[in-house]
Amino acid sequence: MVRRIVSVMALSVCIVAPAAAQTVDDIINKNIAAKGGAAKQKAVKTVRMTGKMTVGPGIEAPIVLEMKRPKSMRIDIAIQGITITQAYDGTTGWMLNPMSGRTDPEPLPAEMAKVVEEQADMDGPLMDYKEKGNKVELLGKEQAEGAECYVVRATLKNGDTRTFYIDAENFLEVKMVGKTTVRGTETESDTIVGGWKEVGGMMMPHSIDSGQKGSPMRQKMTIDKVELDVPIDDARFKMLVIKK
Repeated sequence: MVRRIVSVMALSVCIVAPAAAQTVDDIINKNIAAKGGAAKQKAVKTVRMTGKMTVGPGIEAPIVLEMKRPKSMRIDIAIQGITITQAYDGTTGWMLNPMSGRTDPEPLPAEMAKVVEEQADMDGPLMDYKEKGNKVELLGKEQAEGAECYVVRATLKNGDTRTFYIDAENFLEVKMVGKTTVRGTETESDTIVGGWKEVGGMMMPHSIDSGQKGSPMRQKMTIDKVELDVPIDDARFKMLVIKK
């Protein structure tokens, strides 16, 4: 877009609606408030979600997602009676996949560990973004999933970006586009978020549909139950060393 058009648009905004201007912090604060507020979210120490995930055409697998502050996460997916585990204990990311023929847990490759470390952040990259070393910017408004949305892009400390489409009416996310660099190559994925329901005074999504750009394969997770502040032992997130 040429500089002249940008200048005209900027002048138009200043003349027509200066009082209606929203800053990126306004949008983020309204998003946090819509989900229950920062204090209430940070007061939750553990979360356990149970549901199901599509892992192939017509194939659904039970799934359990557990999270614990400050930064631990574990996902268990049961496929044909075999449980696949991926976890992060705040330091180490690891995986156990008997379907690959391995019976011992093994550390995740660095790029995958980077992803699970991000997933282990219970608050996401927008809350306290400055303290996390992230940078944010408001890109404007766009239509996404049938809603008019504010578009907020977060550039993470590691250089990856997450672009959030936040409904301009209720200030809840409807979509997120992520760009991640893996072995020097940038990959792009999108996540459709929906089924927002009240849990413990907070709004939480119960439907998450994600996939890589250009790939026909997508994974849809449907949450049936959310439990807050349930006891979860730290050992659940640790990679076990099996003695032989």
